[in-house]
Amino acid sequence: MENKRAVIALTSLAQESRLEIFRLLVKAGPKGVSAGKISELCKIPPSTLSFHLKELLIGGLVSSRQEGRFVIYYAQFEQMNQLMAFLTENCCGGENCFQPLDHSCEVNC
Repeated sequence: MENKRAVIALTSLAQESRLEIFRLLVKAGPKGVSAGKISELCKIPPSTLSFHLKELLIGGLVSSRQEGRFVIYYAQFEQMNQLMAFLTENCCGGENCFQPLDHSCEVNC
């Protein structure tokens, strides 16, 4: 993932309602959630929700599909995983990050 793409994705999440929507969609998995249900669960008016969903779509972290008369939104897990991989690419200088810290260490880790 390029820096520019990562910035666009992160910008789409950089708002409380959008982060809440995205987390809801991640929890729902590939089946997704209808716009009406997102509005209800997140307590966001439909007109405001449309704006937030558009921003998440631009960020590439959310997609939608038509199911009858409903629009279903779902998280783009591949993009989410690419963003996470990009953010953690050089985590801990290649060391195992999951080892407990040795607090007897004299060096500031």
